[in-house]
Amino acid sequence: MQTDIKPAKILRSPFFIAMWLTLFLVEIIKGALLVAVLPVYMDNILGLSAGVIGVAFALQYLGDNLFRAPSGWAAERIGFRATMVTALICMLIAVIMILFLKSAFGLSMACLILGIGTSPLWPCAMTGVTAMSGPQNKNGTAMGALEMAALGGTGLGPVGMNWILERTGHDYRMIFLILIGCAILVILVAMILPGRVVTQVGHTGEGVKDGNRAGQKYPAKPNVFTPFVRLQKSVKLTLHRVRTTLNVNPLVYPALFMQSFVIGLLSPVITLYTRTDLNISPNLYSLLLIAGGGITVIALLPVGKMVDRFGTKPFLNIGFLMAAASLFAFSAITSIPVVFGIVMLVGVSYAMILPAWNTFVATLIPKGERGAIWGFFLTLQGSGMVVGPIVSGLLWDHISHPSPFIASAIVMAGLAVVHFVLARKPFRTAPAA
Repeated sequence: MQTDIKPAKILRSPFFIAMWLTLFLVEIIKGALLVAVLPVYMDNILGLSAGVIGVAFALQYLGDNLFRAPSGWAAERIGFRATMVTALICMLIAVIMILFLKSAFGLSMACLILGIGTSPLWPCAMTGVTAMSGPQNKNGTAMGALEMAALGGTGLGPVGMNWILERTGHDYRMIFLILIGCAILVILVAMILPGRVVTQVGHTGEGVKDGNRAGQKYPAKPNVFTPFVRLQKSVKLTLHRVRTTLNVNPLVYPALFMQSFVIGLLSPVITLYTRTDLNISPNLYSLLLIAGGGITVIALLPVGKMVDRFGTKPFLNIGFLMAAASLFAFSAITSIPVVFGIVMLVGVSYAMILPAWNTFVATLIPKGERGAIWGFFLTLQGSGMVVGPIVSGLLWDHISHPSPFIASAIVMAGLAVVHFVLARKPFRTAPAA
């Protein structure tokens, strides 16, 4: 995989095409399972409680989040192909387990394995695109295209599975067999990913075959413990290099959390709010999702190209402020035509934020340990999705129904302030200890 490729050529590279297809297919499977299939299947078909369903979903996200940093570290050492194929086999096993297991424990373990199987997806995608974009990080176009794949798959999965369920008399066995076929297909696609990665010194190697780059010595005569000793030393070396090379402004860490915390605040209550407070019918709600999500998907690629040309600062400043104003208005307005307009503004603001934010974060990643640091950043960013729904539920139950939207608007406004500071001083004033 070559470095310093022009933005337009990144989209045509074999790595990017394979990664884009892998991301799209995995998000179809995840979206179908988590949005359309598992909640209804576990409740109506298996008769499991809402608490059990919640635990199973929490385990899925936990597996995804906890293994992002290790999978990013592994991708740099054993290659994208081996990392992704191994993980996607875990995803296939999880779908098979869901097909055959009926117990709460079995399905919870399947969801945990599903999360582990999808965990390398974004670290591999971000690491590969960042490495290809070269020292100037002209990757806004590629980031926008990746977000298109993710959002498109997440939307197509539930819509497609609901359509199939209606035409098969809610035959869930057929659904799971289709998803197993999709999992096998995505494994085949991942097999064309590069098996070698580009190291920080510019040569290509099959991962990191040993940890001797810092001069450490391993036992001269290998024994049964030698692989574990080498792994331990390699992990220690990686952690040391992350601490010494990651020289970013400390405000980056709360910003990463806040970026996904907003989504976590909105995701559990948006459907409830539109149904109970706005009295929007299911069909009209589908149109609302298409209006907001569709404009986001359509705008992502052109916005990504403009990010490459004009930089991230104007898009993030405008996007955060537009999202804050739109979310605050959404909590106060009940006129349905106006609500549609507000949702479209939210969609435009997110189309500005997503590729620009990922590109901005990419500029903070040092050349060494890209995979591990991307995994660490994505884990921290994903933690907001864990806390957000809990806070949202408390606000909904104990304060008011519009309060989660007001809170998300406040967080977005806070992000605009934090980004203004970060844009001026993205790095520490003194080297990291």
